[in-house]
Amino acid sequence: MEAKLIPVLIHKDQQVYLIRLANDSGVQVELSNYGGLIKSMYVPDKNGHPVDVVLGFDNLSDYFSSEYLANYPYFGTIIGRYANRIGQASYSYQENTYNLSVNADPHQIHGGTEGFDKKVWTIKSLTETPEPELKLTYISPDGEEGFPGNVQIELSFTLTNKNELKLAMLATTDHETAINLTHHGYFNLNGDGSAISSHYLQLHAVQYLAQHADFLPTGELLPVKGTPKDFTQLKQIGQDWDPENGYDQAFILRNTQLSQAAALAYSTQTGIQLELFTNRPAIQFYTSKHLVPIKGKRGQIYQPFSGFCLEDQVHPNAINIPHFPNTLLKPGETYNHQTIYRFSTKS
Repeated sequence: MEAKLIPVLIHKDQQVYLIRLANDSGVQVELSNYGGLIKSMYVPDKNGHPVDVVLGFDNLSDYFSSEYLANYPYFGTIIGRYANRIGQASYSYQENTYNLSVNADPHQIHGGTEGFDKKVWTIKSLTETPEPELKLTYISPDGEEGFPGNVQIELSFTLTNKNELKLAMLATTDHETAINLTHHGYFNLNGDGSAISSHYLQLHAVQYLAQHADFLPTGELLPVKGTPKDFTQLKQIGQDWDPENGYDQAFILRNTQLSQAAALAYSTQTGIQLELFTNRPAIQFYTSKHLVPIKGKRGQIYQPFSGFCLEDQVHPNAINIPHFPNTLLKPGETYNHQTIYRFSTKS
């Protein structure tokens, strides 16, 4: 086992680190306190060779490049205060209306112009035993990106010898505020940036959210049965998709029990299987249509459909749709978001 801290660069007078966690089973995860970033996940394939299954860059400095930020896809970051879209970049509670920053005109997406993904988090602890674990904290001040309340967030990343990366996101507030976090990792179980259309996927969801052309949910839940969005049985991602658009869709999960997988992805090329467990009620499944060609790890050129995202969260724009699950956090409550990525291999 290993838990190692490596200083890399200074950003806005704050130290940015690369943090490496390794277990006894050959899995290694590279993280950063910049954006709560998961930079790499090295997983043994069916032949025992390590495969990095997430998109990103070889060097942390590349995450600050003008080329990357100009067409910013949120590689591997923590999204907050609010994942996905908030309609018209505003919401109301009691007699107050909160006008938020607009970065997907006229909406807000992924927390605004400088969300949690662009913050340098404080390292609370880094421990090697009983399991390698990193804890990060960030205090989001009242008024940040238009959101009310001072919100204290703690992230923990724990790597187990069962080849699980456990991600816990906890938050408290001193004023009622909207909150809905997620991890925005791009997975490619082939590890080579190739098209993910040949990957297999199963989603334990029988409904999806109807949405407008700009991806804002209408509030209607629709059945997946008989549609290209039916992943209730394992099938190739590209089997039924529109090859020009792929998927960018919120799916509503059957259950929110951490004991049952919400999603399963599999590559026949490497034999690597990923299971996702979550206590959130929805997954935004996104196949990276909007990736602009960019040079990634090991000289790979990433482009549309080079990775897929499984963003576990509460329904997009839930803060504005009364019959959607609650995303309002009040003083005295704790936001408790649990995600587990479990890796295994099949021949």
